[in-house]
Amino acid sequence: MRALLQRVKECGVEIDGKEYSNIPGGLLIFLGVRKDDVESDADSLAERSGSLRIFNDSAGKMNLSILENRGSVMIVSQFTLYANTRKGNRPGYSDAAPSQIAEKLYDRFCDRMRLLAGTERVSTGKFGAMMNVKLVNDGPVTVMLESKEPRQA
Repeated sequence: MRALLQRVKECGVEIDGKEYSNIPGGLLIFLGVRKDDVESDADSLAERSGSLRIFNDSAGKMNLSILENRGSVMIVSQFTLYANTRKGNRPGYSDAAPSQIAEKLYDRFCDRMRLLAGTERVSTGKFGAMMNVKLVNDGPVTVMLESKEPRQA
């Protein structure tokens, strides 16, 4: 499982030209599910995402997590995080989990984040939908986390 975390000043998701969800600031998490991921991957990656210290403390140092600074979290499914671009110019997605497995693990990740951060502080996109994600990156600060060590090619 992969999570691309972006510290944001604001973030919103639109579906079919209508606002679906938004947060005033905090953490945007693009989440990709790999075909061999399991529930423990979702749990541990949610905990790592919530605990990653990428927010500034009163001294201006990145010492606070999203859980400590009580910011909001937006979670958006993103199967393209498992794009394979080693051959040719067209990405392959054979490492991404099939949608029925990916949706269960996406939901598990979201539920775990709600448990950690509080339901009112977690918003999501809509799994499988064509979404427009609008954001203002803060920093910019962008970090990739993985639930397992990446496989060597």
